[in-house]
Amino acid sequence: MVGYGWVSFTSDYGLFDGFVAACHGVVGRLAPGVRVLDVTHLVPPGDVGRGAVVLAQTVVELPPAVHVAVVDPGVGTARRGVALQTPGGLLVGPDNGLLCWAADALGGTTLAVELTNPAWLAATVSPTFHGRDVFAPVAARLALGAELTDAGPTVDPTTLVRLPEPVVSSGPGWLTAEVLSVDHFGNVQLAAPASALDGLRSALLVDGVPARRAATFGDVPTGAVAVFADSAGRVALAVNGGRADAVLSLVTGQVLRIADAS
Repeated sequence: MVGYGWVSFTSDYGLFDGFVAACHGVVGRLAPGVRVLDVTHLVPPGDVGRGAVVLAQTVVELPPAVHVAVVDPGVGTARRGVALQTPGGLLVGPDNGLLCWAADALGGTTLAVELTNPAWLAATVSPTFHGRDVFAPVAARLALGAELTDAGPTVDPTTLVRLPEPVVSSGPGWLTAEVLSVDHFGNVQLAAPASALDGLRSALLVDGVPARRAATFGDVPTGAVAVFADSAGRVALAVNGGRADAVLSLVTGQVLRIADAS
């Protein structure tokens, strides 16, 4: 297998403790020539859905890499650790739905293995720190060009855990969609593709709140709600000079309706 010059790293570990540095250290010791690119370590603790969204929307912008993701509330339980091969790179992490959308974004899973080979793992695997003891050493070996199938037995990709598909529906003059994520600025990304805005008027109602279609935040007055296509090609909501999640009282997983204003 061809190696990779990069390992990307996404987690909910935060920046307060040494967890991220410990994982960097494992890769640095096993594969000193491989560079580690941090995506984020500020995924809300245990929020697998948010981690999956961030990972899927980021990996397509990165160089070919081994992508390690650890948002793992089931660490140490019977959930599998897996590595996935795709046309656009490798993914390593827990089999809890975290990796599936990223695998799709990279062209789909062509091979999957369960991480069971003890020679690839830390000599002592902590039941609470698989990022350091399982996923980082596996990623380092894969980046060096080791064969994926040496990490453990193959698994049927159709048995991988997938997150539920988010709610999206539309009709003449209306759109219903699930909140996929809320970013650092309070902008709200919906599961609907940007094309779902086609045919809607400029003046809209978002769950009854007046809003306007826009290309960017500054196209609406300060404090007004903008409905636009975001940089990931999805429908999004923002408030010029404010937080859309607060103004609209929205949280991840909530379903809302956007409709033409009458």
